[in-house]
Amino acid sequence: MLVKNKMTTEVITIRPDQTISEVLDLMENNEFHRLPVVENGKLVGLVTQGVVASNSPSHLTTLSIHEMNYLLSKTKVKDIMIKKVVTISPDALIEEAADTMEVKDIGCLPVIAKDNTLLGIITTGDILKAFVEFFGYHEQGTRIVLDVRENKVGIISALAQVFTDANINISHFLTSSISTNEFILRCDETDKKKVEKLLESHGFKVVSVL
Repeated sequence: MLVKNKMTTEVITIRPDQTISEVLDLMENNEFHRLPVVENGKLVGLVTQGVVASNSPSHLTTLSIHEMNYLLSKTKVKDIMIKKVVTISPDALIEEAADTMEVKDIGCLPVIAKDNTLLGIITTGDILKAFVEFFGYHEQGTRIVLDVRENKVGIISALAQVFTDANINISHFLTSSISTNEFILRCDETDKKKVEKLLESHGFKVVSVL
C-alpha cells in the first residue's frame, strides 16, 4: 500500500503572511494539531500546536490580555514556522511513512510532488486506519493465529492449499518475521469451529481462533 492511497488530500493550509492569531483560531475551531504553510501551491513550512505555544506569551506573563492579543496579531506565520519540513513522496510505501514518523518522532508528513507542490498529508491517524485494514478488523470471517515454530519451505503454500481445497478464501495474511513463530490470517468462513478443525486435521497448531 502506498502513501497516496491513504493520505488526506483535502488539506487546510495557511499562508506565510497570516498571523498567529488567525492560526490559533483555525486550530481551535477545527481541532487541528498542525497546518502546512503553502505559498503559490508549494510547501514552504509547517506550523504545529507546539510551535505556536512556544512562540506565544506564557500564562505567567505580566502582559495584559490586550497586549498578548496585540503580540499574536503582529507575529506572522513565516516568523515561527518550521522551515525544514520532513516530507514524503506519494509513491512511498505506507511502511516508510510509519517508520519515518517513528524515527523522527513526528505526527504527520506532508506529501509533496517532485516540484514541492503539496499533494496531501498523512498522519498517525491515517497509519492506524491502514493498520486496522491490514488485519481486516471490520470484516466478517475468522481470525486465526497459527504456531509455526517448525516453519519450513512450502508451509505457506501448504496452508493455502488447505483453504483452497475447502473452498475458503484467505482475505488477510500477516507475519512480522520468522522469529515470531506465528502466522496471523483471516478467512471468509464464519464458522470458527469448522476452520479450527480443518487446520488441526492437517497438522497445523492453532493458537487462537476469533
